[in-house]
Amino acid sequence: MSEVQNWIKETVTGNTVVLFMKGTAQFPQCGFSGRAIEVLKASGVEDLVTINVLEDEGVRQGIKEYSNWPTIPQLYVKGEFIGGADIMNEMFESGELQGLFKA
Repeated sequence: MSEVQNWIKETVTGNTVVLFMKGTAQFPQCGFSGRAIEVLKASGVEDLVTINVLEDEGVRQGIKEYSNWPTIPQLYVKGEFIGGADIMNEMFESGELQGLFKA
């Protein structure tokens, strides 16, 4: 496992909620990342760690390999990969996403 992969693993397992995104929570730099932040806030997430993949190409590529998922944003809860913006949106609309944070 590469240094980047180890760092990603430590980050997702060492924090309750982690979102790999383009930009920051305050200034998302793509619509999907912006929507992901909106959904998480609406779900009551307070302890959110965001990683701006635009700051590090190694992390940007590494997270895609780590999850075997081609797009960003990517959400991890308690070390588990949940999905991207579309999956987060579907889970939010069904109430499933909010349930992850209440458990």
